[in-house]
Amino acid sequence: MQAANKGQTPAPLQARGLRIGIVRARFNEDVTLALAQACLDELGRLGLSHPTVIEVPGALEIPSALQALAGRGEYDALIALGCIIRGETYHFELVANESGAGVSRVALDYRLPIANAILTTENLAQAVARQDDKGRDAARVAVEMARLLQTLTP
Repeated sequence: MQAANKGQTPAPLQARGLRIGIVRARFNEDVTLALAQACLDELGRLGLSHPTVIEVPGALEIPSALQALAGRGEYDALIALGCIIRGETYHFELVANESGAGVSRVALDYRLPIANAILTTENLAQAVARQDDKGRDAARVAVEMARLLQTLTP
């Protein structure tokens, strides 16, 4: 089987006309604010002017908020922004695994693309090093997947 776009340059991303919602966790707020700013800047660069942005306490609450937004049926894509930094207990694994699984479950249950930019890092320095790139990446992933699903669904 050959790739459908083999040898073709992908079309430039265009967010104009899309409806995108963002859920940002406040925990590790300096990092999540930077993630959100990078994401919003990139969405703006791609032509989206007014995404919905809501805040939740932490990463474990992100899937519930995504589920509520997805249930409205108003969005072409959603974005999850959070930051989980390893501590000295098992809590890191619990939060990382459950928040990631919850995001995936909402995406599959609602057939809605969700860009997961919940950082999981060993320390704050790693989170800071990734916050801008991952925020921009989340915006691009959401737009690309929203456009792709528009072509795949009747």
